Amino acid sequence: MIMSEKCKQHVDSCRFCWMCHHICPIGNATGHERSTARARALGISLVNRGAIELEEIMDNVYECCTCGACVHDCTTGWDPVMFTKETRLQAALEGKLPEYIKTLVDNCLKTGNAYGKTELCADLSAAIDAHKEKTDTLLYLGTDARYMACAQAVKAIKVLENAGVQFSVLRGELPSGAQLDFLIGAANETKEQMSACAKMLDEYKTVVVYDPNDSKAIKQLYKEYGVEVKADVLTYTAFVASLIKDGKLKAKNTGKNVVFQDPYQLSRDLGETEPAREIIRAYADLSEMLLNREETVWAGNILMAQYLPDVIALVAERRIFNTKSIGAKAIVTACVSEYTALKSVNSDIEIISVEDLIVG
Repeated sequence: MIMSEKCKQHVDSCRFCWMCHHICPIGNATGHERSTARARALGISLVNRGAIELEEIMDNVYECCTCGACVHDCTTGWDPVMFTKETRLQAALEGKLPEYIKTLVDNCLKTGNAYGKTELCADLSAAIDAHKEKTDTLLYLGTDARYMACAQAVKAIKVLENAGVQFSVLRGELPSGAQLDFLIGAANETKEQMSACAKMLDEYKTVVVYDPNDSKAIKQLYKEYGVEVKADVLTYTAFVASLIKDGKLKAKNTGKNVVFQDPYQLSRDLGETEPAREIIRAYADLSEMLLNREETVWAGNILMAQYLPDVIALVAERRIFNTKSIGAKAIVTACVSEYTALKSVNSDIEIISVEDLIVG
C-alpha cells in the first residue's frame, strides 16, 4: 500500500499498546477489539508488510469516526486518525472501497451530500427564501442540517433573526467537502469541493458556520489542503455567544439543570470550549459531564448511521448512560449530527440543542 513517509512512520512506530484502547467510542460501543485504534493500526501495519490484503481491513477502517480521542490520549504522539484517513484515500485510488462507502461517495459527487438528497423541507425553504438577499454575513448551514435535520436548521436561522442580525442563507449552498474528507480523505475530488466552497464563501465578509463538522473543515482542513478562505469564518456558537454578550439576544435563565455535550470538532480540533457554555449559562444551569471539553466522548453522527446504524445507536446510548451516571436529566448539544444521534435513542434524558434552548 502506498502511504506518505510520515504516515508509514506513525504506523510502524505505533506499539499497538493499550493506551488509547479505553477511549474509542466505537470500540466501547461494540465491545470488539477490532473496532479500536490499536487494532486498526495493527491491521494497516500488516497490509504495509504484505501479510494481508487491503480489502480485508476496510470495514474496520470505516469503523473509525475520526474523533481524535486516541490521538489526544497517545503520549507517544502517534496519530491513528491520520493513517486511517490515508488508508481510505489509498483504497479509493485502488478501487477497493466497500460498496456502502462507494454509494456515499457517489452521492457526494452527484448531489453534494452523502445522502443523495436534492430537496429541502418546506419550512427550511421558506426560511432560506426570507434571507436570499445578499448581505455582508452568510449563515452556512451544511448538508446534515439542510437535508437530515431541517427543523434544527430553521431554528438556527430563527436565533439570528431574534437577534436582529442581517444575514443571508443560500438555497444553492455548496458542500464544504467535510463529508468527502471523512470518506476518502485528501482526494482531488475533496479538494475541488473545498475550493469551490471557499470561492463561494469569499463573496461575504463574515461567514457563520452552523455545523462543527464544517467549521473544522473550513477553519482547519482547508489550510492543510492549501485552500484559502479570505472571509472571516466564525463558528455558530462563538457568533451566538457574542450576540448574547452584546445584548442583541435577551436571555433569561430558566433554572433548568443541563450538561453539555462538547463536539470534538470544536473542543479538540479548534480549541473552542467556552462559547457554548456561555450560551447555556445564559439560559440554564450548567453541570459538567465527567468527560468534557478536550476529553469529550463522541456521541454519534448522521453519516456513519447510514452504514453502521446499530453501532451509532450504541454510541449514543453510552453517552446517555454517562449523563445518567451523574444524575443529570438533560443534554445540550452544539452539533446537529450528535443531536440527531442522541434523539434517536429511546430515553428519559432530554436532548436539547443550543437553538432549542434559545427559541424553544
